[in-house]
Amino acid sequence: MLVELGGVRLLTDPVLRPGFAHIRRHAAPPAPDVAEHVDAVLISHLHLDHLDVRSLRRLDGSVRLLVPPGAGAFLRGKGFPHVEELAPGQSQDVGGVVVVATPAVHDGRRWPFWGPLGIPIGFLLRGARSVYFAGDTDLFEGMDGLEPDLDLALLPVWGWGPRLGPGHLTPERAARAAQLLRPRMAVPIHWGTFYPRGRGMGDRLTSPPREFAGHVAELAPEVIVRVLEPGGSLELTS
Repeated sequence: MLVELGGVRLLTDPVLRPGFAHIRRHAAPPAPDVAEHVDAVLISHLHLDHLDVRSLRRLDGSVRLLVPPGAGAFLRGKGFPHVEELAPGQSQDVGGVVVVATPAVHDGRRWPFWGPLGIPIGFLLRGARSVYFAGDTDLFEGMDGLEPDLDLALLPVWGWGPRLGPGHLTPERAARAAQLLRPRMAVPIHWGTFYPRGRGMGDRLTSPPREFAGHVAELAPEVIVRVLEPGGSLELTS
């Protein structure tokens, strides 16, 4: 996701190339200007589909990387000099937008499993609007009341495979997250973009956001759901 608040451009967990490992892009490639004039990149955890070193190399070398604890040494060792670790509850100012790390429930180890270990996080962005980017997480204690008067929640509703492992939100559990967070608007993310080569996905490339919207209508009807196809955009107005 590219989030623009008050002229500040924040790019979350970017994978800008056609694929990684055995995973291939299903959606159209991101527009070239997505990676331009970025003020900071927000990395939620170290998994290959969230921390893609080759995609980060496409960005301006001076861009700030705000990353979870455990990712700093790994990225500096890859040649990225402007890396700042944020533990849950810690924050940094990016051009007047306050970026706060939040808890997340997810596996933090980078593949292969002897790779570096980080603490998964999400991000609250506080500027003219307030935005929560969950990264990858399951429901966690403290999600209820995480950010009073939240404008937008970006909530993962699936993944890149036909099944979900632990530490993820299904469409129903993502709707439960919306019920707890009580944002004005929710956008389902982390679906329909990548798939494993040689594996059937059934309807998992298309149905999760619609299932999420249906569950939100039941659990939190006051929350507006906007489903964006990969590459789509949304303007937050009054």
